[in-house]
Amino acid sequence: MRVVIAPDKFKGTLSASEVIAALSSGIESARPGAEIFGVPMADGGEGTLDAALAAGFEERRVTVTGPLGDPVQTSFGKRGSVALVEMAQASGLELVPESRRDPLRATSFGTGELIGAALDALGADSEETVDIVLAIGGSASTDGGAGLLQALGATLLDARGDPIAPGGVGLLDLARLDLAGLDPRLARANLTLATDVTNPLLGSRGAAAVFAPQKGADRDHVRELERGLENWVDVLAAEIGPDARGAAERPGAGAAGGVGFAVMAVLGVLARSVSVRPGVDVVRELTGLDAQLAQADLVITGEGSLDGQSLSGKTPVGVARAARSLNPGVPVLAVCGRNALTDEQSRTAGFGEVYALADRASETDALSNPVPLLKSIGADIARQKS
Repeated sequence: MRVVIAPDKFKGTLSASEVIAALSSGIESARPGAEIFGVPMADGGEGTLDAALAAGFEERRVTVTGPLGDPVQTSFGKRGSVALVEMAQASGLELVPESRRDPLRATSFGTGELIGAALDALGADSEETVDIVLAIGGSASTDGGAGLLQALGATLLDARGDPIAPGGVGLLDLARLDLAGLDPRLARANLTLATDVTNPLLGSRGAAAVFAPQKGADRDHVRELERGLENWVDVLAAEIGPDARGAAERPGAGAAGGVGFAVMAVLGVLARSVSVRPGVDVVRELTGLDAQLAQADLVITGEGSLDGQSLSGKTPVGVARAARSLNPGVPVLAVCGRNALTDEQSRTAGFGEVYALADRASETDALSNPVPLLKSIGADIARQKS
């Protein structure tokens, strides 16, 4: 039996690699000699860099500016002429203790610094084309990507000619900008945005209205952030033309507090190319998952919580979809901490069965001691699928 285990992390509990190790141990205990291939996965949010490193990317350490301006020691991945930059590593919400969350002032500046470091590592001063994958889930900021552009050389000024304050609140004072200083090496870069977010920048489905409350914003904050983003579009349109307004409406413009917009509207003009793709599909390519799925007798995927959000492009559904396409008829099982899907939703998602830790122990025990439960599930799967 050839088993492919390709889960996302169990957020706040186990990394994808740790989930794979526990399930593998259980399978091997019940079926010695089973061929097990573990592929850590992610969907563009936290854990994407870990998946890339497990797939052979080289880790490059760097210190950047964190979401609230504090130095952060972080990493990006490099393999050949490809770099993987995970926004959560530099500008992520998980970098900010809940007591310090500041949705108005959190900045994406550190992510721009990571991109600059990736260009350094790739030797983008040469004539060769380079590829940068920017995984933009899990951000702390709603600054429209302004901080990212500033880190790459853009100048954003208020009416007095002074630099605007960091974060989305600074955009309220933005009066003019100068893009001439943007890093010219971007012209040799193909940029890929890895995200499962399809929201536009503005409005009821936009970055401020939908995602800022998850970052600590109250109603007044959301209104301020929305006005700042509207002004950001107005000033940018005056600088680069009406295409900026079109970019604000594109699917994915609202991703990562508007970083999607900045990349599409500004870097899309300068860079060799910009594309927006589902994060799970990008990670599948980076990890070589498809080749494993095509030869599998059994596929196991999962994440910490299977719920309605899982159906919108999250890792388990993406893995199941790919398995069905590449290897019709292969059983796909999902393992999770808790399962909020109905049986019909599970079948539609492509899961033959769902195994939840919360069905075997209390929620407290499932969170505090998940490894024995995962081993038990792995053993049960091996016995049932023999």
